Amino acid sequence: MRFLLVTVFLDMLGLGLLVPIMPALMTAVTADPATAVLWSGVLGSTYGVLQFVVSPLLGRISDRYGRRPVLLASLICLGVDWLAHASASGPWTILAFHALAGACAGTNTVVNAYVADVTEPSGRARAYGMLGAAFGLGFVAGPLLGGLLGAVDVRLPFLAAGLLCFANAAYGWLILPESRPGDGVTPLTLRTADPFGAVTVVLRRPVLGRLTCARLCADIARMIYQSVWTFFLTVQFAWSTAHIGVVMATGALAGAVFQSQAVGGIVRVLGDRRAAVIGSLIGVVSLAGIAFATAPWMLYTSQAVAVAGSFGAPAAQSWISRSIGAGEQGTVQGALTGVSAIAEACVPVTAGVIFGSLIGYGHPSLIFAGAAAFAAASTILLTTTREPVVTG
Repeated sequence: MRFLLVTVFLDMLGLGLLVPIMPALMTAVTADPATAVLWSGVLGSTYGVLQFVVSPLLGRISDRYGRRPVLLASLICLGVDWLAHASASGPWTILAFHALAGACAGTNTVVNAYVADVTEPSGRARAYGMLGAAFGLGFVAGPLLGGLLGAVDVRLPFLAAGLLCFANAAYGWLILPESRPGDGVTPLTLRTADPFGAVTVVLRRPVLGRLTCARLCADIARMIYQSVWTFFLTVQFAWSTAHIGVVMATGALAGAVFQSQAVGGIVRVLGDRRAAVIGSLIGVVSLAGIAFATAPWMLYTSQAVAVAGSFGAPAAQSWISRSIGAGEQGTVQGALTGVSAIAEACVPVTAGVIFGSLIGYGHPSLIFAGAAAFAAASTILLTTTREPVVTG
């Protein structure tokens, strides 16, 4: 767990390093701000599409050959990608290596499967909550460090992100034990490598299919929020970048503390299913509050509500892990990563277009009502899903 927490933290730290500096890099390599925006969108969509295509296969490989080699290979590929960002002179080179990183993006898949391997079902929600806390802390530290390094040189944050990935891979090579050596018999064929087939197989299973649909709806709501949040604060409340950064960092830090300290106890009392439902419902309330916020204090209140409901996601992840067998954790987690990649590839562009239209009508906050609707759909799916048979 120590290594997994460090991995998630450094992953998010590395990504956060790039947030404040990516526009400057793409403008530097394209020599045109409009072209830079276009290329940034292409990079994000390409990464998401390839993650969808390959994630189910990576999960299946981890079931057959073990979690450790897939995780270490993913870290190395991501490190190569960031070094390409640091050294490339044109956007096509960056696109090629970013596509490779997307195809090798097995970190989330393998980490979730690894946690299921090494924890008892009763303790998984707490473990997933700890991972969420590490994610939040990386989000706090990444943009701050990226801004400082970017002030020295626009490519320095990418070099730092690459070195962090290699350092983490070396750390894992030295200390990470294998959680599941692999069964050596999980089939690897063209049919099993088909991402659509892998997702379809998951959707056909009564309990797991409904949980997967709930996960997709929650991911869509999350991506709508993430895609337009900073733009919304700028347009609706005229906040400065410093103000936005402080508020986002404060929220992320509060969420990290809450997830690390409170999730285990809450889920132990409520159980995975009830905690997932209640946490999801609180998320609906938070998004609806943002949609109708007319003053900053209403935003702060909605953010606090969101933190209070953050136990829902790790509870749902624990619920999913209990509904599948030990020998298929990687395969199913890979399919779930692919489902999330669909939202990550499609939602930002769609949400941006809708948000732009709503600005023209003078009601940009209504985009969050749409996010609340998807969160509500997720809540309904969770509420109407029965408990699985525990398979170990």
